[in-house]
Amino acid sequence: MSQTSQLTSADTADWPVCAGWQVTANSFFESATGRQLVGFLQQRLAAGAVVFPPQPLRALELTAPESVRVVILGQDPYHGRGQAEGLAFSVAPGVALPPSLRNIFKELQRDLGEPPPAFPQPGGSLVRWARHGVLLLNTCLTVEEGQPASHAGKGWEVLTDALIQQVSQGPTRLVFMLWGNHAQSKRALIDASRHLVLCANHPSPLSALRPPVPFIGCGHFSQARAWRERYQTSR
Repeated sequence: MSQTSQLTSADTADWPVCAGWQVTANSFFESATGRQLVGFLQQRLAAGAVVFPPQPLRALELTAPESVRVVILGQDPYHGRGQAEGLAFSVAPGVALPPSLRNIFKELQRDLGEPPPAFPQPGGSLVRWARHGVLLLNTCLTVEEGQPASHAGKGWEVLTDALIQQVSQGPTRLVFMLWGNHAQSKRALIDASRHLVLCANHPSPLSALRPPVPFIGCGHFSQARAWRERYQTSR
């Protein structure tokens, strides 16, 4: 496997972010929790653990806070080789689509008539979304191969909570898409008096068609488009 498909360094200087995120990121990594997290990652890499993705902060590199229009929250990165590329729900170009991502594209086509992206390029890569104002943020930003949620509770959530609050407190009215219980647990961090908060079941096949709010048929993409058209010049 190419070195570029997994984490090779726990040096935060190797994880670039847009300038607007720098204060929040620096504050976290200078804190006791941030230092403990970096130490944990260093230990796991030294022990030979395979950690994904290669750039944990890629969402912050591709989407500046002042560019954010939509926030989609995930949980933790994909834990299979070659999948995770540092953006929630996104996989590297050419990688087979995970079931949740297939359902996201299915709902996008049902709701807006947009066909699934060409395979293998871009395939399931959502880099284009990230570059057009969609913050694709997992709440935990690293994971070990074959071990889902293996880095949950190690400190990443403190940073990602702060990032959610930062965009919520910013000047632009945003759309937050919260799919599943984990994402919806972050509702308290979002100012719902200013932002559109859309909630549905997770797009996983286990829940996408089930009540109370099936993901398939939720209409979040058309609602987001209407909101953005209404507030696209709001500050």
